[in-house]
Amino acid sequence: MSGLLALLDDVVALMKLAAATIDDAASQAATASSKAAGVVIDDAAVTPRFVAGLAAHRELPIVGRIAVGSLKNKLLILLPVALALSYWWPQAITPLLMVGGLYLCLEGQEKLEHMLTGAAHGAAHAVAEPVLDAAELEEVKVAGAIRTDFVLSAEIMAIALASIEVPDLVTRALALATVAVLVTAGVYGTVALIVKADDFGVRLALRNGALSGPIGRGLVHIMPTLLSVLSFVGMLAMLWVGGGILLHGLAEFGIAGPEHLIESAAEAIGDFAPVGGAVLSWLVTAAAAGVIGLAAGALTQMVVSLSTALFRRR
Repeated sequence: MSGLLALLDDVVALMKLAAATIDDAASQAATASSKAAGVVIDDAAVTPRFVAGLAAHRELPIVGRIAVGSLKNKLLILLPVALALSYWWPQAITPLLMVGGLYLCLEGQEKLEHMLTGAAHGAAHAVAEPVLDAAELEEVKVAGAIRTDFVLSAEIMAIALASIEVPDLVTRALALATVAVLVTAGVYGTVALIVKADDFGVRLALRNGALSGPIGRGLVHIMPTLLSVLSFVGMLAMLWVGGGILLHGLAEFGIAGPEHLIESAAEAIGDFAPVGGAVLSWLVTAAAAGVIGLAAGALTQMVVSLSTALFRRR
């Protein structure tokens, strides 16, 4: 009898430990997800363009295929790599984050340049592409989306890993897996709603009810603007997140002046404002990080262009 009671006591202790681990993992996952929000926004902004030009009945299956590929990227490749790095080579996390931050800054800067120069610039550099049938075009679009997602997912997982402040490997793994699932579901659930919103609007408009008609026509007309706004927000998010990563990385390497200066200025402006001080402080911090990101992106573009030119000469 005493042996049975001891066994039950051990089981209860293990259950408490498991519950505490799950609770800790959930808490860490929530914190990590919030810090990766900028990249998540960009991920949601980028993906809808991969279903543009495809048959309406294939949009949701394609989004589903991309979502499955994204989850595989995160759980089967990036999660083991992130855990291995955190266990054997944690010193590499900050440099890798900064490389990812530079990539985000470069992407954001190029998107801004494209917005400013307009479609004419893109048309001048257009390259003739082979004509593909529907099935081949779908495969190309899905493969391209999953490749793009891999880079963004790597940045999300790296930010999440850097945000998890527990030494236990199991809790870290659970937290990262939770982030992977929640982010993928959130991003591609949002993308599915976005790409089908115009179809839903058409159905409402065709009913032409007193309420459904105006709502449907409004949805159809607002979707192009919404996609443009989402793309713009994604571009801003890339610059602000990338710049923030670089500032924090410099602070980790002992160059904390720029980050402290921005934080002090943001705090002073927030304290001075009669209302909405916290929001204003965050806006100042994000704007400053965005300016840093834009400058870093422009500098990275110059280095990449110069290196490419030298390589071609050789």
